Amino acid sequence: MTSAWRTCGWMLLGSSLILALSLGVRHGFGLFLPPMSAEFGWGREVFAFAIALQNLIWGLAQPVTGALADRFGVARAVLVGGILYAIGLVLMASADTPLALSLSAGVLIGLGLSGTSFSVILGAVGRAVPMEKRSMAMGIAAAAGSFGQFIMLPGSLGLIEWLGWSSALLALGLLIALIVPLAAMMRGDRQAPVPAGAQQSLGEALREAVGHSGFRLLALGFFVCGFQVVFIGVHLPAYLVDQHLPAQVGTTVLALVGLFNIVGTYTAGWLGSCYSKPRLLAALYLIRGVVISAFLLAPLSVWSAYAFGVAMGLLWLSTVPLTNGTVATMFGVRNLSMLGGIAFLFHQIGSFFGGWLGGWLYDRTGSYDLVWQIAIALSLMAAALNWPIREQPVARLRAAQAGG
Repeated sequence: MTSAWRTCGWMLLGSSLILALSLGVRHGFGLFLPPMSAEFGWGREVFAFAIALQNLIWGLAQPVTGALADRFGVARAVLVGGILYAIGLVLMASADTPLALSLSAGVLIGLGLSGTSFSVILGAVGRAVPMEKRSMAMGIAAAAGSFGQFIMLPGSLGLIEWLGWSSALLALGLLIALIVPLAAMMRGDRQAPVPAGAQQSLGEALREAVGHSGFRLLALGFFVCGFQVVFIGVHLPAYLVDQHLPAQVGTTVLALVGLFNIVGTYTAGWLGSCYSKPRLLAALYLIRGVVISAFLLAPLSVWSAYAFGVAMGLLWLSTVPLTNGTVATMFGVRNLSMLGGIAFLFHQIGSFFGGWLGGWLYDRTGSYDLVWQIAIALSLMAAALNWPIREQPVARLRAAQAGG
């Protein structure tokens, strides 16, 4: 028992460090939009499209990466992902055309993120800890990604001001390379034992999930999360500058998002072990809509922007442990990385539209107003989608549990 708990603790620490690095660097990409666009004379859509492509590639690769991690171990997926992520940052540092930016920041980093982010990492955490502590453990690991955001955002801005945007990307590439040795901490991942009668092939697991109405609703709701967080993460700093606030304010707001998301994500994981996770998701999306509306309606100032960062931070990635925890409850943990990856694909499709549409509409209208309105409407839609989901094991698992 002591050895098992030591393995769980070691894996949770490794998961937290990897997510802190991977997501911490990723959340700072919006800071590179103004200097790169200004140097090369690009409109905002060029950079926004590259980041949108990154999120789409990340999402498309995630189910495949998750399936490979489920079968061959998370450590290998993390190792390959860390290498691709670091190479992508190095090539992004020398990107001087829209195509080069899309291939480096979009394709390579997107592939790298699929092996170093939530679906793969939380799949390992879900298998490592007992069911009654699963939601909380996922919340702890996800909160670590937010701590990385809190640390890395001001760090990335400092690197840009000190070294310039290109050298700053090289420095971040060296930092991401630390994920490669950290992958060894994930070697304790083992395939969860499955009761007799509950064995499934990948195809059977996929058909079961796609045919489940609750899984479809959960995935569609996750689309909204992706749209909102990437639009805000990429475009909020530029939006605040447009409103005549200092550039430092946008960086501070995103850092506050990261800081308070530590509290929000951990709390969501804890609440998910006590209450219905789909109902919590519905409430979370509704509150997001209220917070965004209040931010737009209130007079804008430095302090109102900071208040928005605090409030959004509490809601930012709280969806992740609740969504993955619901998938684990409904379908078990054997194929959790793959099924979580499929749900995450919808999140990343939303991320693509949130990142790209923000730049596209801004270049054509000179304003982000319409995108903010879309984000509010989507909050209402996500709440309606999550409310009717029933959080219970599928018939296959119930039969296996009854027979065991």
